[in-house]
Amino acid sequence: QINGLRGLLAEYGQVMPQGRAGITKGIVTALAKLVDRLPAVLLDTLREQWARVGQLDSQVAEIERRLRAWHKQDKASRRIAEIPGVGLLTATAAVAAMGDPKSFKSGREFAAWLGLVPKHTGTGGRIRMLGISKRGDT
Repeated sequence: QINGLRGLLAEYGQVMPQGRAGITKGIVTALAKLVDRLPAVLLDTLREQWARVGQLDSQVAEIERRLRAWHKQDKASRRIAEIPGVGLLTATAAVAAMGDPKSFKSGREFAAWLGLVPKHTGTGGRIRMLGISKRGDT
């Protein structure tokens, strides 16, 4: 949404810095500079698009609040979050995607389901197992 707004402003000569902080600082002055050159309908549309960014922020905050509440109640999600480098989003997504963890025979089977499988190469019946790819199942 922000990039779309930046693109529209750039079409009318108002180049904004990348990222949320840059557009937050300069949106009011950019729209003020365009008042004389653009129709009011277009300016209102640009203001609505900027307001939509705020609405998206509140929706994301509400979703995160619900995820935190579910995470506090779910034992499996809390256990996964104890792994270093795994946060709220990864833990809740893993639990939601895998369903019943007992459906996997081992951690290795779960890793294979995720797409973290060892590379292997071989010929003539001799197979050599290599490292595990961290890229997942593309």
